[in-house]
Amino acid sequence: MPRPIEHSSTVPASADKVHAALTSEQYWKDRIEQIGGPGASLKSVTVGNGTIDVVMTQSVPEEELPSAVTAFKKGDLIIERTESWGPFDGTHADGTFGATVEGAPARITGTTTLDGEGETTTIALAGTTEVKVPIFGGKIEAMISEQVLSLIDNEQDFTGNWIAAQANS
Repeated sequence: MPRPIEHSSTVPASADKVHAALTSEQYWKDRIEQIGGPGASLKSVTVGNGTIDVVMTQSVPEEELPSAVTAFKKGDLIIERTESWGPFDGTHADGTFGATVEGAPARITGTTTLDGEGETTTIALAGTTEVKVPIFGGKIEAMISEQVLSLIDNEQDFTGNWIAAQANS
Protein backbone atom coordinates (compact mmCIF):
# COMPACT_ATOMS: atom_id res chain seq x y z
CA MET A 1 0.00 0.00 0.00
CA PRO A 2 1.55 3.35 -1.01
CA ARG A 3 2.77 5.58 1.82
CA PRO A 4 1.98 9.30 1.48
CA ILE A 5 4.82 11.78 1.86
CA GLU A 6 4.57 15.52 2.36
CA HIS A 7 7.27 18.08 2.89
CA SER A 8 7.64 21.82 2.94
CA SER A 9 10.74 23.94 3.25
CA THR A 10 11.62 27.59 2.96
CA VAL A 11 14.39 28.95 0.77
CA PRO A 12 15.72 32.41 1.79
CA ALA A 13 15.32 33.97 -1.67
CA SER A 14 12.53 35.48 -3.76
CA ALA A 15 10.40 33.11 -5.84
CA ASP A 16 11.70 34.47 -9.15
CA LYS A 17 15.30 33.72 -8.07
CA VAL A 18 14.40 30.23 -6.84
CA HIS A 19 12.54 29.42 -10.05
CA ALA A 20 15.41 30.80 -12.13
CA ALA A 21 17.80 28.51 -10.24
CA LEU A 22 15.59 25.44 -10.56
CA THR A 23 15.26 25.98 -14.32
CA SER A 24 19.00 26.55 -14.84
CA GLU A 25 21.12 23.72 -16.23
CA GLN A 26 24.14 25.04 -14.30
CA TYR A 27 22.23 24.75 -11.01
CA TRP A 28 21.61 21.04 -11.69
CA LYS A 29 25.23 20.42 -12.70
CA ASP A 30 26.45 22.09 -9.51
CA ARG A 31 23.87 20.33 -7.32
CA ILE A 32 24.65 16.84 -8.58
CA GLU A 33 28.38 17.52 -8.23
CA GLN A 34 28.18 18.95 -4.71
CA ILE A 35 25.49 16.84 -3.04
CA GLY A 36 24.66 14.04 -5.47
CA GLY A 37 26.75 11.42 -3.70
CA PRO A 38 29.04 8.73 -5.09
CA GLY A 39 28.49 7.93 -8.76
CA ALA A 40 25.80 10.58 -9.19
CA SER A 41 25.23 11.91 -12.70
CA LEU A 42 22.86 13.94 -14.81
CA LYS A 43 21.39 11.75 -17.53
CA SER A 44 19.52 14.57 -19.24
CA VAL A 45 18.53 18.19 -18.77
CA THR A 46 15.95 19.70 -21.10
CA VAL A 47 15.52 23.45 -20.66
CA GLY A 48 12.46 25.14 -22.17
CA ASN A 49 11.09 28.65 -21.96
CA GLY A 50 11.01 28.94 -18.16
CA THR A 51 10.68 25.16 -17.74
CA ILE A 52 13.01 22.24 -17.14
CA ASP A 53 12.97 18.44 -17.16
CA VAL A 54 15.84 16.70 -15.37
CA VAL A 55 16.78 13.01 -15.14
CA MET A 56 19.59 12.07 -12.75
CA THR A 57 21.07 8.92 -11.30
CA GLN A 58 22.22 8.57 -7.71
CA SER A 59 23.32 5.58 -5.68
CA VAL A 60 23.35 4.43 -2.08
CA PRO A 61 26.25 2.11 -1.22
CA GLU A 62 25.15 -1.35 -0.02
CA GLU A 63 26.96 -0.91 3.30
CA GLU A 64 24.73 2.10 4.12
CA LEU A 65 21.49 0.22 3.48
CA PRO A 66 19.35 -1.25 6.27
CA SER A 67 19.00 -5.03 6.40
CA ALA A 68 15.34 -4.80 5.30
CA VAL A 69 16.59 -3.51 1.94
CA THR A 70 19.58 -5.80 1.51
CA ALA A 71 17.31 -8.78 2.22
CA PHE A 72 15.71 -8.33 -1.21
CA LYS A 73 18.27 -6.22 -3.13
CA LYS A 74 21.98 -7.04 -3.14
CA GLY A 75 24.54 -4.42 -4.11
CA ASP A 76 24.32 -0.65 -4.23
CA LEU A 77 20.91 0.93 -4.81
CA ILE A 78 20.88 2.79 -8.11
CA ILE A 79 18.14 5.39 -8.09
CA GLU A 80 16.91 7.24 -11.16
CA ARG A 81 15.25 10.51 -10.21
CA THR A 82 13.23 12.90 -12.31
CA GLU A 83 12.22 16.47 -11.58
CA SER A 84 10.33 18.91 -13.75
CA TRP A 85 9.35 22.52 -13.22
CA GLY A 86 6.74 24.43 -15.19
CA PRO A 87 6.58 28.14 -15.96
CA PHE A 88 6.65 30.80 -13.26
CA ASP A 89 3.61 33.10 -13.06
CA GLY A 90 5.20 35.78 -10.88
CA THR A 91 4.60 34.11 -7.51
CA HIS A 92 3.98 30.41 -8.22
CA ALA A 93 5.19 27.42 -10.26
CA ASP A 94 4.21 23.75 -10.33
CA GLY A 95 6.39 20.72 -10.84
CA THR A 96 6.61 16.96 -10.59
CA PHE A 97 9.14 14.52 -9.18
CA GLY A 98 9.75 10.82 -9.26
CA ALA A 99 12.24 8.12 -8.45
CA THR A 100 12.67 4.45 -9.27
CA VAL A 101 15.15 1.93 -7.93
CA GLU A 102 16.99 -0.21 -10.48
CA GLY A 103 16.07 -3.85 -10.12
CA ALA A 104 13.58 -3.28 -7.30
CA PRO A 105 9.81 -2.75 -7.20
CA ALA A 106 10.09 0.67 -5.57
CA ARG A 107 8.98 4.07 -6.80
CA ILE A 108 8.18 7.55 -5.59
CA THR A 109 5.94 9.99 -7.46
CA GLY A 110 4.45 13.34 -6.65
CA THR A 111 3.93 17.00 -7.31
CA THR A 112 5.78 20.10 -6.15
CA THR A 113 4.84 23.73 -5.78
CA LEU A 114 6.92 26.86 -5.43
CA ASP A 115 5.27 29.88 -3.79
CA GLY A 116 6.98 33.12 -2.92
CA GLU A 117 6.33 36.00 -0.62
CA GLY A 118 8.93 38.76 -0.51
CA GLU A 119 12.41 37.34 0.01
CA THR A 120 11.29 33.85 1.01
CA THR A 121 10.00 30.98 -1.07
CA THR A 122 8.23 27.85 0.07
CA ILE A 123 8.78 24.66 -1.86
CA ALA A 124 6.24 21.98 -0.98
CA LEU A 125 5.83 18.45 -2.21
CA ALA A 126 3.17 15.80 -1.90
CA GLY A 127 3.47 12.27 -3.21
CA THR A 128 3.64 8.59 -2.45
CA THR A 129 6.30 5.99 -1.82
CA GLU A 130 5.42 2.49 -2.97
CA VAL A 131 7.44 -0.70 -2.52
CA LYS A 132 5.81 -3.88 -3.78
CA VAL A 133 7.63 -6.39 -1.58
CA PRO A 134 5.59 -8.80 0.55
CA ILE A 135 6.01 -8.46 4.32
CA PHE A 136 8.86 -5.90 4.18
CA GLY A 137 7.21 -3.37 1.82
CA GLY A 138 5.79 -1.08 4.53
CA LYS A 139 9.04 -1.02 6.49
CA ILE A 140 11.02 -0.21 3.34
CA GLU A 141 8.52 2.49 2.33
CA ALA A 142 8.98 4.15 5.72
CA MET A 143 12.79 4.03 5.39
CA ILE A 144 12.71 5.38 1.84
CA SER A 145 10.30 8.17 2.79
CA GLU A 146 12.54 9.22 5.69
CA GLN A 147 15.64 9.21 3.48
CA VAL A 148 13.92 11.17 0.70
CA LEU A 149 12.73 13.87 3.11
CA SER A 150 16.25 14.22 4.52
CA LEU A 151 17.68 14.44 1.00
CA ILE A 152 15.14 17.11 0.07
CA ASP A 153 16.14 19.18 3.10
CA ASN A 154 19.77 19.01 1.93
CA GLU A 155 18.77 19.96 -1.60
CA GLN A 156 16.75 22.97 -0.41
CA ASP A 157 19.67 24.13 1.75
CA PHE A 158 21.88 23.79 -1.34
CA THR A 159 19.38 25.85 -3.36
CA GLY A 160 19.47 28.77 -0.95
CA ASN A 161 23.27 28.67 -0.74
CA TRP A 162 23.62 28.39 -4.53
CA ILE A 163 21.41 31.43 -5.11
CA ALA A 164 23.37 33.44 -2.52
CA ALA A 165 26.68 32.43 -4.14
CA GLN A 166 25.41 33.47 -7.60
CA ALA A 167 24.39 36.88 -6.23
CA ASN A 168 27.88 37.36 -4.78
CA SER A 169 29.78 36.36 -7.90
